[in-house]
Amino acid sequence: MAIVNAETNLALSLAIPFAISAMVTAIVTAILIPYLKRVKSTQEINDLAPEEHKQKSGTPTMGGIAILCGVAAGCLSTMSLLGFSANLLFILGITLVVGGVGMLDDLKKITKRQNLGLRARHKLALQIVLALACALYYVLVADMGTYIILPFVWKAVNIGLWIYPYIAFIVVAVVNAVNLTDGLDGLASGVSFVVAVFFPIFAMLGFGLSLARNGELVVENISRNMTDAMIFPALAGACLGFLFFNRHPAKIFMGDTGSLAIGAGLSTGAIFSHMELLLPVAGLILLLEALSDIIQVGSYKLRHGKRVFKMAPLHHHFELSGWHERKVVTVFVTITFALCGASTFVLIMQAAAAAGGG
Repeated sequence: MAIVNAETNLALSLAIPFAISAMVTAIVTAILIPYLKRVKSTQEINDLAPEEHKQKSGTPTMGGIAILCGVAAGCLSTMSLLGFSANLLFILGITLVVGGVGMLDDLKKITKRQNLGLRARHKLALQIVLALACALYYVLVADMGTYIILPFVWKAVNIGLWIYPYIAFIVVAVVNAVNLTDGLDGLASGVSFVVAVFFPIFAMLGFGLSLARNGELVVENISRNMTDAMIFPALAGACLGFLFFNRHPAKIFMGDTGSLAIGAGLSTGAIFSHMELLLPVAGLILLLEALSDIIQVGSYKLRHGKRVFKMAPLHHHFELSGWHERKVVTVFVTITFALCGASTFVLIMQAAAAAGGG
C-alpha cells in the first residue's frame, strides 16, 4: 500500500529516494575504499593516457558497487512510498545486471593487472542481449506500446516493430557513452547527476504536453506511471553520494561496474518515461564523448592513421590542449546543467501555453 500520493506529494516522493540513495552510496563507498586497497583492487592506467593520469595508478576501483547499492536502496524506498511497480523493479534489475557485466570487466582487469578486461565484442554482445530483453519486456510485458514521442513538438509516432531495435540501440549507446565519459575525476558522476536530477521534470512536463497535443491517441497507446521515473532520483542520489569521494583528486573510481550501471539506469528510465529523445539534448556531453571516439577510430582507419582529435574521448583532447582536469569537468558539467535548465524552461513555457489554450 502506498504511503505517499505521488500527485500531491511529488517533492517528497522524489526527495526520499534521493536522500536514501545518496546516504547508502556514501556509506558503502567509505567502507569500500580501505577494503579495496587492502585486497589490491586498484586501477591500472592505460599507457596511452595523458601523463598526468599516471599518478592515479593504484587508486581503488569498482566503486560502482556502492552506486548499485544506493540505486537499489533508493528504488526500494520509492516502492515503499508509492506502491509496488513491476516496471521500476525491472528497470532496477536491468541496471544491476548491466552493472554486473561491468563488474566482470573490472575483475578481469584487476586479476590481469592491466587496463584491458572483457573483449569488446563479448561485452557488446552481453549489452545487446540485455537491451533486447528490455525491448521485449517494454512491449510484450509492460504493454507500453510502439509509439515514440518527439520532444518539443510532442507528436506521437507509431514506429511498429522498429521499437525493438530502437530501444536496444538507445540502451547500448547510452551505456557506452557513460562508460567513455568516465575518464576524469568526477566527470561521469557529475554529468550523470545533473541529467538524473532533471529527468523527472522532463517526464512530468513532457507527458502532460504529449497528452495536450495527442489526446486519446497517447492515452490509449502509451502506458505511463510516474513511479517508473523514480529510477532518476535514486540515480541522482547515488551519483552525488559517490561524487563526494570521486571528485578531484579521486579517492576511488567507479569502474565499469558504475559507468555501465548508470548508463543502463539513465537509458531505461528515459525509455519507460517516453522521454528518451531528450537524452541527446540533456546528455549532449555524453553524446559528444561517444561521437569523438567513433570519429577518431574511423579517421584513424580510413585516413591511414590521421586523427581528428589529439586524443579521444573528447575530455582527453581538452586535457592535451592545456586544460586542467578540473576545468574540463567543471565546463562539461556546467554545459549539461545549462542544457537541462534551458530544456526545462522551454517545457514550462510550452506547458503554460498549452494550459492557456495557446
